[in-house]
Formats: sequence, C-alpha cells, structure tokens
Amino acid sequence: MDELDTAILGELQRDGRQTNRELAERLGIAPSTCLERVRSLRADGVIEGFHAEVSLDAVGRPVQALINVRLHPKIREAVEEFRDYVVALPETLAVFVVSGGDDFIIQVGVRDASHLRDFVLDHVARHRTIADVRTALVYDHIRKTSVEVLPPAPPTRRRSGRKR
Repeated sequence: MDELDTAILGELQRDGRQTNRELAERLGIAPSTCLERVRSLRADGVIEGFHAEVSLDAVGRPVQALINVRLHPKIREAVEEFRDYVVALPETLAVFVVSGGDDFIIQVGVRDASHLRDFVLDHVARHRTIADVRTALVYDHIRKTSVEVLPPAPPTRRRSGRKR
C-alpha cells in the first residue's frame, strides 16, 4: 500500500458512491489508473465491499445493547454452533468471539427494553450451551465510518542471548 492507495481508501470511505471519474479527479490521477488501483485493492482483499449505512432509529431499532455470553462446554463445536446461531438472529448487529472471562460479546439493535428482554430470555439465555449472560444497555454508540491506514511498524531489535 502506498500513498495513492491510502488516498483512494480515504476517498471511497468518505463517499463510496462516487464514480471512478469523480474519484480520479479528486485525486488528480487518470481514470484508468484509478480504476486499476481500486480493482487491485479489491482483488487483494483490502476493499471487502461497498455498503449502505442504515440508521437503526429509522428502521425501528433504536435501542442497542451488548450481551456478554459465557459458554459451557468451551469446545470448538459449541463455540461455532452458538456463533452461527446468534449471527442468524435478525436483532444481531455484530458478534465478537473474545478471550477472557466471556466467550462472546453480541451487539444487538431492538425496538425497546421489552424486546431486548424477550430477545435475551427467548433466544440467548435458553441456548443449550449458555453458562452465563450479562446485558449492558448502550447509551451512545459512536462508530467510526472510516479506517485509517497505519504506517508500517518499525523493525524490532533482536537481543542476543549473550551477556555483555
């Protein structure tokens, strides 16, 4: 990734609907160069897709919560089964498989507190592998809509095993 790739990513994250010609013009490059770079970023898996950002309030799901889940038993099959189960639920916005005391953090968007209660009791807590469930209501959700490309990490110095 060079400076031009980084600039292309920034512009596409700002407005993913702009045409290739508009993008090239903003960056001061030829449209053919721009198209080639965007195709390369997609082929390399840097750009994974283009998506519409949906307002949860506008679609009747203004209440968000984070649900921490601990499973028993902690075996691969149980983790994969629960992950696939919870991802398929329409209230689920994101699923994080994590280390530490919990096995999952599930972000959900629901209509109201009653819907959240019913979701937790009827869909999460009753799953056969659940050992513990804790729910935290989200007051504010600030989500970055762009990802900055970080510079490469500096090389690490290797220490020799010899004493000086």
